[in-house]
Amino acid sequence: MKKKIRIFVLILIASIFGFLGFKINSKLSHKKEVTARTKTIPSFSFSDTKGNIYSNKNLPNKSVIFIYFNSGCDYCQSEAIKIQERLKDFKEVQLVFVSFEEQEGIIAFAKQYNLHNKENVVFLEDKQGVFSQIFDVNSIPYIVVYDKDKNFLQKFKGATKIDSILAVLK
Repeated sequence: MKKKIRIFVLILIASIFGFLGFKINSKLSHKKEVTARTKTIPSFSFSDTKGNIYSNKNLPNKSVIFIYFNSGCDYCQSEAIKIQERLKDFKEVQLVFVSFEEQEGIIAFAKQYNLHNKENVVFLEDKQGVFSQIFDVNSIPYIVVYDKDKNFLQKFKGATKIDSILAVLK
């Protein structure tokens, strides 16, 4: 009887290690896919606040910062305040705010933080959650920074200091 219990325990332990190994390998593989997919700005197509299609082809020839946000998120609100206060520091950068919310909520957010109708700021509606799939978003705000050649520089999860974002662009 003790021999059967030992065999069962060994099989159980081997199964657990096998499962954990599989999960770790899957996660690493997924991270490699995301890294490869986002090495340069991937193709995208979302609606802007006027209902027009805005895609990667509309991006100007300058550095780009994507900010995935939700208007009800305290950290996103704080980030918007900080960006608005230092908007002059982003004059050579295209700021692209993306949200899965309805246009009305996005527009209200843009107006509340005085970021609407700014030359280098665009707000986009991602109805299908494509942005979060492309970039494997697991928190908000989620900030992704690209240089003027559209090459990935860095991503930030959660509240981020403006100086940290600007330092990546230098």
